[in-house]
Amino acid sequence: MLPTTAYPPPSQGNGSLSPRDAARHTAGAKRHKYLRRLLRFRQMDFEFATWQMLYLFTSPQKVYRNFHYRKQTKDQWARDDPAFLVILSIWLCVSTIGFAIVLGMGFVEMLKLFLWVVFIDCIGVGLLISTLMWVVANKYLMKHPSREYDVEWGYAFDVHLNAFYPLLVILHFFQLFFINHIFFINSEWFLGCFVGNTVWLIAIGYYIYITFLGYNVSA
Repeated sequence: MLPTTAYPPPSQGNGSLSPRDAARHTAGAKRHKYLRRLLRFRQMDFEFATWQMLYLFTSPQKVYRNFHYRKQTKDQWARDDPAFLVILSIWLCVSTIGFAIVLGMGFVEMLKLFLWVVFIDCIGVGLLISTLMWVVANKYLMKHPSREYDVEWGYAFDVHLNAFYPLLVILHFFQLFFINHIFFINSEWFLGCFVGNTVWLIAIGYYIYITFLGYNVSA
C-alpha cells in the first residue's frame, strides 16, 4: 500500500481538527518547521539519523517501518528532523574530497565536482525524480484517488535521499579503492571496466530497490 496522508476537514466537532490545528498540518507549516530546525543542531537527533544510514545498507525495511511509526504518532510520513540531511551533506563533502584526492584534482576541479554532486546529482535529479514519482503515485498507483488522501511530496524527496545515500557511499567511497589500487577502474583493461560497471550496476540497483520499498511501505 502507498504511504498516503489523510487531510480531515478543518471543522470542530466529531473529533475533527480545529482550524488552528489543521493549519499546523498543512505542507507549508511542516516545511517551515523543518527549515527552522536546520539551524538548531541541539534539537537534531544525529544518533537516530546515523542508525537510519546504517540500516539503509543492512535492513532498509526497518527504516521505512519507522516512517510508518511517525505517521501513526505525528500524522506525517516525511521527516521532521533535518539531522539525516545534515549528515548526508557532510558525507557529500568528505566523499568529494576523497574522490578529488584519488583522482589528483586541483582545488577548482574539486569545487566544481562538489557543486555538481550537490546541486545536480543530489538536489536537481532528486527534485525531478521525487516530483515524477509523487505525480505517478498520486495519479496512477492509488486504488482510490482522493483529495483527502495523497502521497506527501516531502516523503517522496525523503525516499530519494534514502536511496541516494547508499548510491553515494558505493560510488564515492567503496569505488575509490578500485580506481588506482586494485583493478584500476580508470584503465582500459577489461577487468577494470567490468568491475567499474558492476559497481555502478550495484549502486543503481540499490537506488531502485530502496525507492521501491519507499512506495511499497504499508500505510
